[in-house]
Amino acid sequence: MPKKSTRKKPSKCAVEPVLLPLLPLRDIVIFPRMVVPLLVGRERSVRAIEAAIFSDDSILLAAQRSVEVENPEPDDIYRVGTEAKIIQILKIPDGSAKVLVEGVQRRRITRFLAQKDYFRVKTVPVGESQRVSARLRAVMRTVADLFQTYLQINPRVPEEIAPTIAEIDDPERLADTVCAHAVLKVAQKQELLELPRVEDRLARLVNMLTQENEILKIERDITGRVRDQVEKSQRTYYLHERLKAIEEELGREGHSGEYADLEKRIRAAKMPPEAEAKARAELEKLSRMQPMSPEATVSHNYIEWLVDLPWSKETADKTDVKRAERILNEDHHGLDEPKERVLEYLAVRRLADSLTGPILCLVGPPGVGKTSLGRSVARALGRKFARISLGGMRDEAEIRGHRRTYIGALPGRILQSLKRVGTRNPVFLLDEIDKLSSDFRGDPSSALLEVLDPEVNTAFNDHYIEVDFDLSKVLFIATANTPHTIHPTLLDRMEIIRLPGYTDWEKLAIASKFLIPKQLKAHGFARRKVTITDEALLRIIRDYTREAGVRNLEREITKILRKLAKEIATNGRRGGLKVGAADLKRYLGTPRYRRETAEKHAGPGVATGLAWTEAGGEILKIETSVMPGKGEMALTGHLGEIMKESARAAVSYIRAHEKAFALPKGFHKAKDIHVHVPEGQTPKDGPSAGVPIMVSVLSALSGRAVRADTAMTGEITLRGAVLPVGGLKEKSLAAHRSGIKRIVIPRENTRDLDEIPSRIKRDCTFIPVETVDEVIAEVFEGS
Repeated sequence: MPKKSTRKKPSKCAVEPVLLPLLPLRDIVIFPRMVVPLLVGRERSVRAIEAAIFSDDSILLAAQRSVEVENPEPDDIYRVGTEAKIIQILKIPDGSAKVLVEGVQRRRITRFLAQKDYFRVKTVPVGESQRVSARLRAVMRTVADLFQTYLQINPRVPEEIAPTIAEIDDPERLADTVCAHAVLKVAQKQELLELPRVEDRLARLVNMLTQENEILKIERDITGRVRDQVEKSQRTYYLHERLKAIEEELGREGHSGEYADLEKRIRAAKMPPEAEAKARAELEKLSRMQPMSPEATVSHNYIEWLVDLPWSKETADKTDVKRAERILNEDHHGLDEPKERVLEYLAVRRLADSLTGPILCLVGPPGVGKTSLGRSVARALGRKFARISLGGMRDEAEIRGHRRTYIGALPGRILQSLKRVGTRNPVFLLDEIDKLSSDFRGDPSSALLEVLDPEVNTAFNDHYIEVDFDLSKVLFIATANTPHTIHPTLLDRMEIIRLPGYTDWEKLAIASKFLIPKQLKAHGFARRKVTITDEALLRIIRDYTREAGVRNLEREITKILRKLAKEIATNGRRGGLKVGAADLKRYLGTPRYRRETAEKHAGPGVATGLAWTEAGGEILKIETSVMPGKGEMALTGHLGEIMKESARAAVSYIRAHEKAFALPKGFHKAKDIHVHVPEGQTPKDGPSAGVPIMVSVLSALSGRAVRADTAMTGEITLRGAVLPVGGLKEKSLAAHRSGIKRIVIPRENTRDLDEIPSRIKRDCTFIPVETVDEVIAEVFEGS
């Protein structure tokens, strides 16, 4: 039950200060004569309510300046509020309270008295008595009329207030009632609360209500237009649905919008006349088909492919040669020849815009950077990059596409990639072109002949598209490990650029400049100082990897970084991290490879040869044993037919010149010769082992040792001539790694010495020979 007050109602003319508890309000202003329920949750506010009930049920309600302030101070509270009577209070178990209050009169705070739990304030009444004049009644009538209009156009205010407003004759009550029910901002209501004269409040209400009515009318007009548009959209949707139902009955569902879209895309594609005529003919055919028929799906997909191909879209080349050179050097160490060829292309392109794209073929062992070089070329030119892997491809349709008569037919990989990059002049990488295969489905190598021929690829015809597409703007770059397995006619259409293996010092530079910074960032060591010494890197290169490139070297570096990351996570290791050669066994285990090194004293029957492999160069220790027998010859070590023939030719040459070599006459009848090349699990073949095999057999027969610091290569003939061989750079790298100081080469291979790194030529002596006699004079110990 409401508690009765024991305090007399203050007189309007009283000016003496009254001490009241203060209840700060958030986002609400209470006016006199308002009966409002409040939910009080803050502890200080609850204490103020309790203090008011304990005294005489009166409390001052004042609004906060900001709703975000949780514990307001005096500066956070407006100075004018409303004295209110607490009519009813209901305590809630969570400590808050629901309070029903009724505003009594305006009061101004003159002083804040700090209490422990809440504020008590000294207040004086605000307001002046005013005679009800004709002007005041006119203002009252204007406010009442404006508020009636306001009630009609504002849906947030209940219309039941209208009769109450019409019956009010007291200007104070009218002003407070309108202020209480109008949807105004807190600052606006506080402004009205603080005006002492009722005529001023009513005049201010006239301005506010006039503005609000104008705004509400504009909002209502906007809402009406939006509603009309929504109704129109709903009507359109309804009609479309009706049309869709009619088309379903006719079997032509959704054709009109689909045709319009395809027609628009055909115009925007800027296709050649032949292709555009093909697309429009197919669209006309599609319009006469049943939409659910398989033929309609085929035609629709065909038109989609035609309009999506980049017939005329291309990127502008960046022909700044210095910029391109800088980018290529940033991405790759060495590789001077392919870089030079790309820069030449750029320079010519800058002079002649009509230059068609060359067909480059990068040939080299795995891991030397062929694929990544293609990406760098695209970045240097400012072109998009497309790549397809040809390894193991057997079906010609992968290149030329399938004809549309087949279910699920698609264009070939060439046009698919061009659609994906969205331009007709990308850098196109044909990866592993030497690993193409062929079977009953056709030969992909033959299909590539048209793609890679600059004379005819201006009109490349895909079986699916059946319209010529110009590929002359594409810069094709192919990669291969060896050119020997590439189709000869296809090989003739490409410009071969060889990427030989790296020297140990080149690998060291690549690891320091590229691999280690890349992997440090990838493994989260960007903010830690990690150092792998040059000595450790060289040890990894020589004892833990056997490759021409740097792919396995990068794997070993990542393995070290993973071990370091584990140590940091387990032991909390901090500071700089340094990995030296002595630490490699802990991180990488026992060295996996034994480097072939030059023997100091090999003894008779042992010669050092040089071989080329896809992984780079290797040295071959060729051993020959001679024993009493019947003239038989054994060849072991997993040798190929060509290498076996070289061994037979060497023995035949020695037999034909046994007198010159001071060998017993008919020695071959009483001797068995066994030629062996160690590491028999590795296949070996090629003619370049002819010279070392001949030297090894002659050394075993004569008992004279071969110089241990000398390696040799070359093919021999039965007349004793030494013929040139290939892969001299890779073989020289292998000899240098093994500590060889002298390398015997065919004289015709002296033209290849320009490719040999200067450091190798400084450390090794190259001895050119033309005949077997010159070889013998150079390789045997002594005279």
